[in-house]
Amino acid sequence: MNQSPTAVTKPTFAEALRFWLKLGFISFGGPAGQIAIMHTVLVEQKRWLSDAKFLHALNYCMLLPGPEAQQLATYIGWLLHGTRGGLVAGILFVLPSVFILLALSLVYVTLGTLPALQGVFMGLKPAVLAIIVLAMVKIGQKSLLSPLHYAVAVASFVSIFWLNVPFPLLIIGAAGVALVAGKLFPAPAATAATQAKAAQAEEGYFLTTQSVVPGTGFSGPRLVRQLATAVALWALPLVLFRLLAPDFGFWQGLSAFFTQAAFVTFGGAYAVLPYVAQVSVEKLHWLTQGQMLDGLALGETTPGPLIMVLAFVGFMGGYTHFGGSLAFGTLGLLTTTYYTFLPCFVFILVSAPLIERTQHNSSLKAVLSIITAAVVGVVLNLAVYLGRAVLFPTGQLNLAQVHWPSLTWLLVSLVALYRFKVNMILWIGVSAGAGLMYYLVASYFG
Repeated sequence: MNQSPTAVTKPTFAEALRFWLKLGFISFGGPAGQIAIMHTVLVEQKRWLSDAKFLHALNYCMLLPGPEAQQLATYIGWLLHGTRGGLVAGILFVLPSVFILLALSLVYVTLGTLPALQGVFMGLKPAVLAIIVLAMVKIGQKSLLSPLHYAVAVASFVSIFWLNVPFPLLIIGAAGVALVAGKLFPAPAATAATQAKAAQAEEGYFLTTQSVVPGTGFSGPRLVRQLATAVALWALPLVLFRLLAPDFGFWQGLSAFFTQAAFVTFGGAYAVLPYVAQVSVEKLHWLTQGQMLDGLALGETTPGPLIMVLAFVGFMGGYTHFGGSLAFGTLGLLTTTYYTFLPCFVFILVSAPLIERTQHNSSLKAVLSIITAAVVGVVLNLAVYLGRAVLFPTGQLNLAQVHWPSLTWLLVSLVALYRFKVNMILWIGVSAGAGLMYYLVASYFG
């Protein structure tokens, strides 16, 4: 007779804080890698929330503008410990990358590039690629439940990889397919056996789709209070700039520019970077096109959301506008980060209590399940995109151009993580050390 999984108790705030801080330092690989890490640790290892609960939160975050992985961390933090949990999770997801990118930006404008850092990421990138592949397989096994789900996943991949269909249109299209399918082929009511099977799949987790999270539902006074707080937080830096900083017009323009960018980042950083690059390079003249590409490289090689590239643009804006001032460059980076991520917290903390009330709406669940299938195709696209960059760094897709050390470490990582179940966080550290060792040996004999 099978025994029920051992019940998981609520993690303490200190325990969750330690995880969110650690995640901030290891969240490489863009949204696919970051979501994969959270799924592996929070669902499979710690069992703080069930797979269905995780996917419900993920589906909603995919609909919002902004970095979906950071918003997912904020949402899960809120589920576990309310508003303070959401704030801590979201801030710590970003904070390490802020200081790392600041340090790299200072090095960039004073000393030039840091080659040894590239060696570290030579080991990290194949390991992150392995994590993404394994997570995509696991999520696909649990979310691709019918031929329609598989068809949507394939169509999603083809659309974004070969046809360059914008991400928001993919999500809208998936929702449209779900609505049409629901009308043409209405799902039969769930049987008692089906419901029992779904409930059994969520046994042994702290948070499930049956959990009642405090503070859910609509509250007018809470909504007014949250929106008033958001407006005050948006205005406060501008008041300080007016009183204390030179050239208020620059700071006002920078704040408005990156607030606007935060509201149009549907589909991740790559959707908004062309717009930011065009304005900051051609109109504002904060940096050159070459410096913009260097900033993208810095963003790719630091933990946290790729949208942190905008912080580098803000750094260069302050640095250039104030005649090569490192202090104003630093202030530009911090200001850009603040206005880029403030809307993300507002979206989650205002709407999460309402979204929690929708998880038992059968029609909405059907729509979200199809969106999940589309997300599988998007994650596959990200895996292929990163895989090409890692395995074919020259951009030429032929056997002669394969980067064999990266391919070797990718295969080693897949075996270590899948076959031997090596702790993922430990393996990220091992991979960083292996990459640095390879760089040092190659430099010595090169």
